[in-house]
Amino acid sequence: MRYFVQTRSDSVSKELTDKFHRLAAERGLQCDEQTPEIVVSIGGDGTMLHAFHRYIERLDEIAFVGIHTGHLGFYADWQATELEDLVDLMSGVKKSDLLSPRIVKYPLVELEIHTDSGVRKYLALNEFTVRGIDGTIVAQIDINDQLFEMFRGDGICVSTPSGSTAYNKSLGGAMLHPSIEALQLAEIASINNRVYRTLGSSLILPNHHHCDIYPRNEQRLLLTVDHLSVPLGNLHYVRCSVAKQKVSFARYRPYPFWNRVRRAFIGYENTED
Repeated sequence: MRYFVQTRSDSVSKELTDKFHRLAAERGLQCDEQTPEIVVSIGGDGTMLHAFHRYIERLDEIAFVGIHTGHLGFYADWQATELEDLVDLMSGVKKSDLLSPRIVKYPLVELEIHTDSGVRKYLALNEFTVRGIDGTIVAQIDINDQLFEMFRGDGICVSTPSGSTAYNKSLGGAMLHPSIEALQLAEIASINNRVYRTLGSSLILPNHHHCDIYPRNEQRLLLTVDHLSVPLGNLHYVRCSVAKQKVSFARYRPYPFWNRVRRAFIGYENTED
């Protein structure tokens, strides 16, 4: 099996990465940065985002595995102390309860960013945001090419189901199971009065719907896709939809989504699951 490790720059993650390479070599795994089959993220969720965007052109050929060395690691199935078990399972030295790793696929958000210079497309694993640099923004929100609302506030966040546990959650959005092919639109500090009136809650759109964000002209805006800042010309609008592509994660042992949520936000494990 060909693998690559995306690691965080802290000393703990680097030491763990060195140990992973040593164990992998002993078990016959091949490190291949160009064409890996499995990409192992060692660090936190930010490390997984870097790995995802690094291999975004090869999503159909790669599955990701996370080992977390930080405080949360929502995308990570494995603790630092379980490194040898993971390498044994990846190499087949140790047999799992599963006949082979289960590949689970999570939905992504596709963005079409229309500017004076043309159209650029992006994929987001967690979320897309548009915010004002100088203050509040004003934007028209269309759903399926029909006016839905006029927004005024700090910005707008559009998240994937897996990203619904990230920034979207802090905005009061719902947490969605990744088997639901949808996107979620959440307001960032909206201002409601008789001129600007918004729904005031997040919207969940199914995979056959899309939404368009039309900012008012002459606003300085900051667009982000996950951890990336998107350079802008003159922004006309952004179209958001559920992507046809998905991201794949390799599960070498069962780890239900709601167990992951409970561990991350409530802080205990249910040994009966």
